[in-house]
Amino acid sequence: MQKLFFIIILIFSVASCHFDKNLAVQESKTTNKKESDTIRIANDSLQYEVIIIDPGFNSWLASRARPRGFYSESFLENRNQIYTQEWNNRVLQPQRFNPNLYEMQINYETSIHYGYEVNYLIYNYFMYFQITNKQALSGFVPRL
Repeated sequence: MQKLFFIIILIFSVASCHFDKNLAVQESKTTNKKESDTIRIANDSLQYEVIIIDPGFNSWLASRARPRGFYSESFLENRNQIYTQEWNNRVLQPQRFNPNLYEMQINYETSIHYGYEVNYLIYNYFMYFQITNKQALSGFVPRL
């Protein structure tokens, strides 16, 4: 079963791999973060999972992000593609960009339909990351 697994611990890390759902639960417990700091979206029919662990992201998402349905899915997909491409470029240039912020490449495949909820969370994490870390991943001003 192919899974898309996101863990964000002050950075955005992604791995596309085979894994047991219990492993994701164990990892979120071992991070010693409060349950309110963890956002988990699982969709068995799509066989993808998003886990975001970052202090402050959950409250930021609830208070500052646009509501679900505000952006179209194609808008989210297009922006996520741009942001992940720039993210991956920065991972490959640790001498130029802070390697503590950009530790691991993101495996975001445009040929895979992740669904609205996954794209919504990824997009909003990119917005949160750019604002809180004063980073610009593209020519676009982070939209709220």
